Amino acid sequence: MIHLGNLSPNKGANKQRKRLGRGPGSGHGKTAGRGHKGFKSRSGSGIKPGFEGGQMPLQRRLPKRGFTNINTVKFSIVTLSQLDSLDAGSEVNSASLIEQGMARKGLPVKVLANGEISKAVTINVEKVSAGAKAKIEAAGGKVVEAETK
Repeated sequence: MIHLGNLSPNKGANKQRKRLGRGPGSGHGKTAGRGHKGFKSRSGSGIKPGFEGGQMPLQRRLPKRGFTNINTVKFSIVTLSQLDSLDAGSEVNSASLIEQGMARKGLPVKVLANGEISKAVTINVEKVSAGAKAKIEAAGGKVVEAETK
């Protein structure tokens, strides 16, 4: 009867690992298959990513372009068409938008004027575009801009 105690892999399924540096009788003693001298015989050797045999690597040959502003603020974008699905007269803030899956946690929220809004809602988020503010107020809503974190 077969059970966990007597299971074994099929013959030839498992190959023994090559044991290097275990004496001359093994066939892999002394230099352990690394040959004599040279870069590849040393410990810590190995071609690093991007190394092109001494030729100037591609990432150094290409020109640098532009720059990345480290002070840029990334916003979680919410559109008016998303806000239209909310109940009329409701108070909308960053926490409620994150809870409903419309905004990402940890990012300030910005409302953009994509789509239309037909319900009067009070918006209390970090940023609201001018077009979105006009459309929300035209629908009878109110905009209160919260402080950016």
